[in-house]
Amino acid sequence: MNRISLIITMLFTTVMVGFAQPSAVKKVANSTFKLTTYNSNGSVKYEGVGVYVSPDGMAISTWSPFVNAAKATITDPKGKQYNVETIVGANELYDVCKFRVATSSKPAKIADTPVSTGNEVWAVNDDRRKPKLMPFKVDRTENFDKSFTYYIVTTDDTSRIAGNPLIDEKGQLIGLLQKSDASNEIHATDARFVNGLKVDGMDINNSLFRQTGIRLELPSEKEQALIMLVLSGQQADSLRHSLYVEDFIRKFPTEVDGYSARATEKVDRGDFDGADKDLQLSIKNAKDKAEAHSEYSRIMYQKIIYNPDTTYTAWTLDKALDETRKAYSINPLPAYKHREAQIIFSQKDYAKAYDMFIALAKAPQRTGEYFFEAAQCKAQLKAPNNEIIALLDSAVAACPQPLTNIAAPYVLTRGEAYDAAGEYKKAIADYNLYDTLMAGRGNDTFYYTKFKCEVKLKQYQQALNDIAHAAILNPQQPAYLAEMASLQLRVNRLDDAIRTADLCIRVAPDESDAYIIKGLALILDKQKAEGLKCLGKAKQLGDERAQGLIDKYSK
Repeated sequence: MNRISLIITMLFTTVMVGFAQPSAVKKVANSTFKLTTYNSNGSVKYEGVGVYVSPDGMAISTWSPFVNAAKATITDPKGKQYNVETIVGANELYDVCKFRVATSSKPAKIADTPVSTGNEVWAVNDDRRKPKLMPFKVDRTENFDKSFTYYIVTTDDTSRIAGNPLIDEKGQLIGLLQKSDASNEIHATDARFVNGLKVDGMDINNSLFRQTGIRLELPSEKEQALIMLVLSGQQADSLRHSLYVEDFIRKFPTEVDGYSARATEKVDRGDFDGADKDLQLSIKNAKDKAEAHSEYSRIMYQKIIYNPDTTYTAWTLDKALDETRKAYSINPLPAYKHREAQIIFSQKDYAKAYDMFIALAKAPQRTGEYFFEAAQCKAQLKAPNNEIIALLDSAVAACPQPLTNIAAPYVLTRGEAYDAAGEYKKAIADYNLYDTLMAGRGNDTFYYTKFKCEVKLKQYQQALNDIAHAAILNPQQPAYLAEMASLQLRVNRLDDAIRTADLCIRVAPDESDAYIIKGLALILDKQKAEGLKCLGKAKQLGDERAQGLIDKYSK
């Protein structure tokens, strides 16, 4: 009997503890939900619990369920399911996460003050049908991040505990439970810390958030949100970028940037009518009307210049010009006048465009770009080369000192101008400076241009280095290999010329230059019969030089 009485007493005690604080149970239970994350194939990755912390669907839980998850949903106490829309913040060290759910909610109240060691606390389990409290006592606490509390409680059962809300005697949320390495310990991170998590614009490139397929919440600060919007456009996921664009427009409906981004997306898809409607909507809604007109002009102008689609006639240079002039009439910024000059240049009124660029260059905020574009006008007007070079000198001089890659295009263009004028030493000086400013990252065309100038100066070793660089950058261009082999033949590096010609032939079997060069190299290397065969192949390919060379070397 004593044993039976003891069992009954223990059961009664368990029931009383389990149903202690009934109002708190109901209140916090209504704020909790089942969290489910999914793999990319749709299979369930994780099932756990989370808790709402604000009435607009903001919630907190552990971070690990979201790692490598493609999607997440929550199921509320009534059995309704909603998508997790965005990640608002996360901390990998404490394994906590804040996110937004696509619904309104009844939030738990977060306690303002922590619970001390020895006090009783309760965890709400994740049983949707019979939510109840699991009682614990705070074994010890630790402070972190200056003002937050980390709780350690002991228990005999740590199963199905991670993410469960921990509440105090008032039914207020004090933390989120987590498993620990110790078998009989449970830890809890301060709910105030989790609720304070947020992201900034650069976090879109943070490796932590790249671990989940759920996009980030746009920051509430416009500048940070704009950074995130811009960076998302640089990533490969165009669908996710579209969601960021829509988020930005919803959050900042009077800002131009969202409409501009959406219009740009539509232009890229060829939906010019849709882009036009977005840009006109921007003019209607944006608080900065000048910038809205300017963006209309910019996107229209770039489409006309870089994507000339003659079937879409609603956008013209005249209309782009009108929009930038409207922007300038509202707010006379040099940037708007600059675009006006660029459009006039595209309309081939080079004299007028030149006057506008020079006027801009005389302003206090002068930049190298103004002088550079003025030089382009002079080139179109067939001005003397010294006038063009003088403007390019001014473009380089207007750049920040010491020179950086900002000055690189101006230096290269000046080098090409010197090259065209026959001033090869000055041209090479600029080509070398350009190469330095670009840290050796020029394209194959640049190194080919530099090679030709070096040949004129008889700088043969440098020329061979640069034509080899061009060939490496574009190995499918046989002309580079043919030029390299030709110079090797010229400086009597016969073995190199033969090998390079063979490489050219492998890339382009019908390249007659390669057979001519190889044939001459073989003949000079005392391999006359083989050389004549190569010249014969060039003749078969229709090279008119071949017969004369065969006649010359057959004797």
